[in-house]
Amino acid sequence: MKNLWKGLFLMTLTLVFVSCSKNDDAGNTDQGTANLSVKLVDAPGDYDAVYIDVQDVMVKYNGETDEVSIGEINAGVYNLLELTGGVSAVLVDDQLPAGSISQIRLVLGSQNSVVVDGQSYPLDTPSAQQSGLKLQLHQDLEEDVYYEYVLDFDVDQSIVVQGNGGYSLHPSIQASLVANAGKISGAVLPLGFQTLVTADNGTTVVSAYTDAQGNYMLYGLPEGAYNLTFEADATLGVPPITLSGVNVTAGVTTTVETVTFL
Repeated sequence: MKNLWKGLFLMTLTLVFVSCSKNDDAGNTDQGTANLSVKLVDAPGDYDAVYIDVQDVMVKYNGETDEVSIGEINAGVYNLLELTGGVSAVLVDDQLPAGSISQIRLVLGSQNSVVVDGQSYPLDTPSAQQSGLKLQLHQDLEEDVYYEYVLDFDVDQSIVVQGNGGYSLHPSIQASLVANAGKISGAVLPLGFQTLVTADNGTTVVSAYTDAQGNYMLYGLPEGAYNLTFEADATLGVPPITLSGVNVTAGVTTTVETVTFL
């Protein structure tokens, strides 16, 4: 009997040790919490509307096999073409355990569609529905630190015309940490005409359309000097305008003087 109790005691110690080791390997327990915000914006595409059904935003910690939802998700169907001129959709802004995360996954539902010349077409999204869109981040989330990520959904690269005349969605998204990247904002006149604004520094190219008020915002720009090109609506019949040497600083929004075509 004495040997039996001794064996049970040693087994209990072993189980406790194994449990603690697993928790230590996870790297995200007993370390407090960090705050993570994920926003969605749009890179341009030549469509009337693009509706994306966002159901969840999940993260995976290094050393863990399972993913966790960040928190309370603003799930819904978003028209990406409305996310211009500095407008963004906040998908989630919540606390989660501090630790080292390897990836973020944007989970899409089935209510995805595109409107072309007034006609709505469903967006076939087989891969997104099965496993979601995985974005590699490799970010250490420190306790009591606020992290803001911007997901720039490239509509033009994400929608593919199928041979049968339908459309499929192959999401192309650039994820940038606001603290590590800068932004460029400004306005274009006259109103009532949409303008394509492109920032190019030789290695990074980011574009956006102006909104109804003529405003634009370019996200996820690494530090450096950029050339800004403004391409007006073809109905204006005017050549592009270029501004050279626009400097961008990480974590800062650079405001550019208003550009006027007429």
